[in-house]
Amino acid sequence: MYLTITSTRAPATDLGYLLHKHPGRAQSMDLPVGRAHVFYPEATAERCTVALLLEVDPIGLVRGRKSTTGGMSLAHYINDRPYAASSMFAVALGRVFRTALSGRCEQRPDLVGVELPLQLEIPALPTGMRSGKPGDDALVRRLFEPLGWTVDGTVLPLDPEMPGWGASTFMSATLTASITLANALSQLYVLLPVLDGAKHYWVGNDEVDKLVRAGGTWLAGHPERELIARRYLAHQSDLVLSAVGRLAEVDQGSPESFDNAVPDVGTDTTRDQADLGADRPPTLGAQRVAAVLGELRGAGCARVADLGCGEGVLLRALLRDPSFTEVLGADVSARALALAEARLGLDRMPDSQRSRLRLLQSSLVYRDDRLAGFDAAVLMEVIEHLDADRLPSLEQNVFGAARPRVVLLTTPNAEFNVEYEGLAGGRLRHPDHRFEWTRTEFGEWARSVAERYGYQLRVAGIGVSDSHLGAPTHLAIFSRVDAASTVSTAQRQVQR
Repeated sequence: MYLTITSTRAPATDLGYLLHKHPGRAQSMDLPVGRAHVFYPEATAERCTVALLLEVDPIGLVRGRKSTTGGMSLAHYINDRPYAASSMFAVALGRVFRTALSGRCEQRPDLVGVELPLQLEIPALPTGMRSGKPGDDALVRRLFEPLGWTVDGTVLPLDPEMPGWGASTFMSATLTASITLANALSQLYVLLPVLDGAKHYWVGNDEVDKLVRAGGTWLAGHPERELIARRYLAHQSDLVLSAVGRLAEVDQGSPESFDNAVPDVGTDTTRDQADLGADRPPTLGAQRVAAVLGELRGAGCARVADLGCGEGVLLRALLRDPSFTEVLGADVSARALALAEARLGLDRMPDSQRSRLRLLQSSLVYRDDRLAGFDAAVLMEVIEHLDADRLPSLEQNVFGAARPRVVLLTTPNAEFNVEYEGLAGGRLRHPDHRFEWTRTEFGEWARSVAERYGYQLRVAGIGVSDSHLGAPTHLAIFSRVDAASTVSTAQRQVQR
């Protein structure tokens, strides 16, 4: 396995200080995965290149271990381990460049945090694909390009002398970016195992800590953070859920959103928006809560699940009304749930209220049977925080598996953004929003969901509406078709 890192920021030999490896000396060390060598093919003031070579003996790695197949595996002799960058190479990076990876440089602290013009060359990089064909570098680009890397390279043939055999699942890659060395190393440390897809060691709870620690802030805001977590953690759903929740907590530490900065625009979770009795006009957040409560009461819903409850704005309003006999708050973020617990004052809450409330950590893109059996599910300003390709999973888990009688869903109206200063040029209302829909886009999506899962649909708006732009917030009310009689009965009871 082989990697080179080149810097062209003069004096380029400063790279040696950051790596804690002198350009004039070759160094070697033994690691659990093989023997690593560090050397500098070139080291001038204009251009400095460091190389990391990892020698792996795949037979030696399994020598003395009991075979799980009852015999000698041919895969021990024929594999890509000595050549292709993998989770083993990530281990070598972490050991050999430990200090640089942590972002420390005692001799030259002024270099820490400085962005360098870096070029990484990896002769054999896994593409993350199960079968190879020309152009199968899409996953590599999806992982590296959002981080500012320019990806150049070609998918390698399975055998250059046998073109009929087609392409391999590896590429020769050159990555270029202006980036700090610590970030470059941490991104390689995380993404090499993601592309490899076959970690050579046991994946347990400590791997979640490694992922969150190595990912820092760059992973929290990555559009593919969930895919990265799944592949890094070997698709172990409990570990993935924990990692996604912790990364969401990091992401929430970003600067205040436009929503919070302008109370009339978005979700202000720092105040109780349920009090509509104030003299000042109610904020949009308060109007959303009032609209949701009105729909729930009109449908006669007693058992309500707030999915993506955040810090508990809607939960507080639900608990104030005794007609809601059971209230569930679910969120992927453990930090958000802890804040909800604190802001709701669970330790001081009367028993009559506390007995009606349950909080749990859950992700809407994974099936969770604990979310089933409720009269209503509310997704208030939730879906826009998901990547669009994750919406089918949410749809299946909410409308297909949990299948409440009523689903209430709100999301921003993109057309209305022109009314707000600072949202010109297509800017979204929150840095974590993955998309915001127009009325047409929202209506088409909602109708398709209703048709596929057997729900009746009604679409409305929340907030002061403009004749041309519509209302600031979309509202969709989904009513399960096979529960129509139950709805009618409940509505009659409410009217009495």
